Amino acid sequence: MEVDGDTPPEAFSEPLKSLWWLKKGRLKLGPEWERAHAICQQDEGNPDHDWVHALCHLIEEDFGNAAYWFRRAGKPSENRDVAAIWNEIAASLK
Repeated sequence: MEVDGDTPPEAFSEPLKSLWWLKKGRLKLGPEWERAHAICQQDEGNPDHDWVHALCHLIEEDFGNAAYWFRRAGKPSENRDVAAIWNEIAASLK
């Protein structure tokens, strides 16, 4: 996924837009993380949103909260490699 410009492509799904913001923010806390997190919260209960939500909390190093969202998404939570999880989610959502 290319992270060019000021905003994600309109054609992206909301979970992909959230991933785009996380990548734009270099998978770190900051304003881009805040935007990604807000997107995830818009549709809690949707497994794709919950999976990205888990990644947000992993980036935040709130491991208990991340584990909760991984469970809600039906995904394993043992891996804490943020970049690898980002790539897995991005590949899955294409």
